[in-house]
Amino acid sequence: MTKLICQRILLKLSGEALSSANGGSIDADIVSRLATEIKELCDAGIQVGLVIGGGNILRGAEKASEGLDRVTSDQMGMLATVINALAMQDALEHQGQQVRVMSALKINQVCEDYIRRRAVRHLEKGRVVIFAAGTGNPFFTTDSAASLRAIEINAGLMIKATKVKGVYSADPEKVKDAIFYPHLTYDEALDQRLNVMDTTALVLCRDNNVPMRVMNVFEQGAIMKLMMGADIGSLIERGTEL
Repeated sequence: MTKLICQRILLKLSGEALSSANGGSIDADIVSRLATEIKELCDAGIQVGLVIGGGNILRGAEKASEGLDRVTSDQMGMLATVINALAMQDALEHQGQQVRVMSALKINQVCEDYIRRRAVRHLEKGRVVIFAAGTGNPFFTTDSAASLRAIEINAGLMIKATKVKGVYSADPEKVKDAIFYPHLTYDEALDQRLNVMDTTALVLCRDNNVPMRVMNVFEQGAIMKLMMGADIGSLIERGTEL
């Protein structure tokens, strides 16, 4: 068997990745397909932590711009991520994969409280751990939560799953001649404002030397190919200047 590039990953999915083309907030077929791919990773011996956004249901920042209190709107957004986490948990369990949802907010009637040591133990036992409710604090995105959890569980790689090939100089769906970056440093991504993730998320990964791959989640089997050593998507890592 080909050697894996690392044993433990943190996969960041946007909430929109779960939504259907016709406007439904959660598409059962999409969730099932993603669960199948995650199960294959686990079967190959890869430990998988997962963070899912909540934008398919509600975006806290958007509600705040409409006049809702920002703290309240962000808390609503955190609860939206819990809904997505429970949907993914169900899909994974239908695949026969053990999984735990751990929430940064106390909702222990539906999922576990997030405790770092317990999360690592779940991963060591081969369970998928879905980290829900962001960081548990307003004003922080699920991108920042993904970076934080990747650091806390000592993930060898963070994967930012998107709908495009990787990192571009501009939105490739809007700008035809946007430049694709197969490799860049965190400082380059920050200096050029490439909108890979929010600034806090990028700085956390840079300062803690966690490499990141940005790739198309809709390319079937791509994550497994990446873990087997294929050069897929865009690699972002810390430069030698730090």
